[in-house]
Amino acid sequence: MTGAAGDEVATALARAHREEWARVVATLARRYGDLDLAEEAAAEAFATAVERWSADGVPPAPGGWLTTTAHRKAIDRLRRERVRDDKHREALVLTDAGPPAPTGAVDDDRLRLLFTCCHPALAMPARVALTLRMVGGLTVGEIAHAFMVQPTTMGQRITRAKAKIAQARIPYRVPTAQDLPARRDGVLAVLYLIFNEGYLASSTDDGTQPIRPALTGEAIRLVRLLRQLLPDDGEVAGLLALMLLVEARRLARLDEDGGLVPLPAQDRTRWDRRLVAEGHQLVRERLVTGEPPGRYQVLAAINAVHTSAPSAEATDWAQVLALYDQLVRIDRSPVVLLNRAVALAEVDGPQVALAAVEPLRDALDRYRAFHATRADLLRRLGRDDEARAAYDAAIGLTDNAAEVAFLVERRDATR
Repeated sequence: MTGAAGDEVATALARAHREEWARVVATLARRYGDLDLAEEAAAEAFATAVERWSADGVPPAPGGWLTTTAHRKAIDRLRRERVRDDKHREALVLTDAGPPAPTGAVDDDRLRLLFTCCHPALAMPARVALTLRMVGGLTVGEIAHAFMVQPTTMGQRITRAKAKIAQARIPYRVPTAQDLPARRDGVLAVLYLIFNEGYLASSTDDGTQPIRPALTGEAIRLVRLLRQLLPDDGEVAGLLALMLLVEARRLARLDEDGGLVPLPAQDRTRWDRRLVAEGHQLVRERLVTGEPPGRYQVLAAINAVHTSAPSAEATDWAQVLALYDQLVRIDRSPVVLLNRAVALAEVDGPQVALAAVEPLRDALDRYRAFHATRADLLRRLGRDDEARAAYDAAIGLTDNAAEVAFLVERRDATR
């Protein structure tokens, strides 16, 4: 199939991959208790869709088609591998005959899969990487980009994590109330990374849009479910507030041509005031508790300052900087220090900010935001040749077409 019909298939598959991958994998994982089987059967179903949809057209319900096909692929694989008789019989039952076994406090396949992937038996980097793959539907390359490692390294990490889950017989369920606090940090870290990939896709080479609302929406949905489990947890509330305040700006982040619009230039009338109000309310609720805030609560407060300002010029940068100083005491990571430098530039000027950025080079040389931030500071200081070189470095580290176009425009305007 070629032309418009072929484009329709490609578009439907791309949309299905973004929106249905996690649901299909989670459904299979729950039924068969095997992450490898779930992922392989889902991948085979998508590959079959390429052939069948090209010949027969896109079905009315692509998600249901993919789920049914993936179940059949899983059953075929189990038959071929001659698994144990009891598991074989279970695989042949497409619909449960009796009531389902207890699965946890919230009946949601993806939340159960999330907690399985974030089990404390796995090292934190493995938890994050595995969940981004299985729940977020990110490719190994996209995850490697987020971790700033090679795809082969990331692939091995994910394979080892799945093997550890199988060997340790980690249960596929939402943990008990007693177990939840120990699992919280890994889950929050994963959900934040999934949201960030939706906020700005690491790659658009496969036709992915620069912003992926399906991922940001799924991350928000899962955090809302997590808050049902931990209603008094400040960091869960903080992460939800942070996501809502960032998501509220989504419609203003692209222009009519699909180009990125930076925060100072955004049309604030296009912000979703309902999400802004909900995010602000969560921030206020946490402030009155008097408890020391955690990382996500401080990040939410920073975004509350930005979304409270009627214009970019009215932003209270001194308050933003004070909040970053508070965040540095909690998390003195190079990325936090880089973000603090952006606020520092608005308060004390680009020269002071550049002095704070330069020592971060060794840690962040493969991080495109480091070079983009440094380029902007150099531009503001009139050091145009150095600024253009820094823009080039940032451009070389991103595969997001919209971000590349934005950086190229900034570089070319620096003359």
